[in-house]
Amino acid sequence: MLLINNIAELVTFPPGPIPGTQMRNVQRLRDASLLIDGRAITGFGPHSDVHAPPGTDVIDAAGGCVVPGLIDCHTHAVYAGTRENEFVQRIEGKTYVEIAESGGGINASVRGIRSATVDDLVESTLPRLHRMLQAGTTTAEIKSGYGLTVDDELKMLRAVRQLRDRQPIELVGTYLAAHTIPREFAGRPDEYLDLVLADEVFERIKREDLAEFCDVFCERSAFDVDQSRRVLETARRHGLIPRVHADQITQMGASRLAAEVGAISADHLETTDDESIAALAGAGTIGVLLPACSFFLSVDQAPARKLIEADLPIALATDLNPGSSMIESMALTMSIACTQMRLTPAEALVAATANAAAAINRHNRIGAIATGMQADLLILDVPRFDQWAYHVGRNCVRTVIKAGRVIVDKGMRIPHC
Repeated sequence: MLLINNIAELVTFPPGPIPGTQMRNVQRLRDASLLIDGRAITGFGPHSDVHAPPGTDVIDAAGGCVVPGLIDCHTHAVYAGTRENEFVQRIEGKTYVEIAESGGGINASVRGIRSATVDDLVESTLPRLHRMLQAGTTTAEIKSGYGLTVDDELKMLRAVRQLRDRQPIELVGTYLAAHTIPREFAGRPDEYLDLVLADEVFERIKREDLAEFCDVFCERSAFDVDQSRRVLETARRHGLIPRVHADQITQMGASRLAAEVGAISADHLETTDDESIAALAGAGTIGVLLPACSFFLSVDQAPARKLIEADLPIALATDLNPGSSMIESMALTMSIACTQMRLTPAEALVAATANAAAAINRHNRIGAIATGMQADLLILDVPRFDQWAYHVGRNCVRTVIKAGRVIVDKGMRIPHC
């Protein structure tokens, strides 16, 4: 067993999904302790009420606060090569579309993936995941989408599968072959979809345990609503859960499609409208917001307060990718959400934990501090969690616990009681 003592503030809330108007209703237990048995939380409360048997290992939280481990529910963390030239081009005034039309964008990352091996992708991704873990990410979703052939898309997902066994972050695979139209299929998107949506492709994905979700970029520069519907309905027929890149650059009904097909999440939502918000709320779809992406691209943020007021459960994620969000830190993403989307620190924390868990269908096991939930926890070096978002860009994570096991320990002693 493991006991965490001397917690200045233990932050609790129910498992997700938590509706928008309830996201700020967190409980802050002062002078608390928490008990872990194996992989699960077995008790917590005021220090005087939590009793551990002799021989229990003890972590002294040293007056820090304890929160759930962060869940990055939308990333493109497996990639090959960087695109800093596009970063400079945007600073000089070029738009996302202009860069894509000149040979950049997603297709620039395709070249790197196609020339890489699975081992190459694993070795280049490991350091990113290590940095994410050090900053408090204990679970992450990773999409394919930079291969744009069946073999290269599956290669990316095989890298994700190998990475599960090479490091502690729990990884979730998403099949995103419908990310954009590859150049060799320019003007022939339906022929490309014929290839990547073939029955045998999904049979390989399921047989090799490569992905749980299927995503599509529903956008004028990628796939229209009817093509996106085809992607999601085909995937669902083969047992993958639908997700949608929705309303990022233009408003074309992508969020309404997500609601129509029962997608677990609609991600981005920068250009969403009232009709789309109502549809998502009615369908119980999670709205995944990506404030680091808008920050990195210097474009308008999604209307987070409007989404919250509509009682939509919203989640946060980094959108880590080499083109539009070279940001690995969920804590920084939470700070951006607070300063630019006007989320409170409590809302940002719920969005990065309980609701993020719901967006990847793990809310019954992770994302909250509750008896019986998996012990994915962070001990911070600040006494109040509001200070975490306030310390923009500083890593306040002192200790990371994943499934009841200390994974990151920045100088804390673990004596016996």
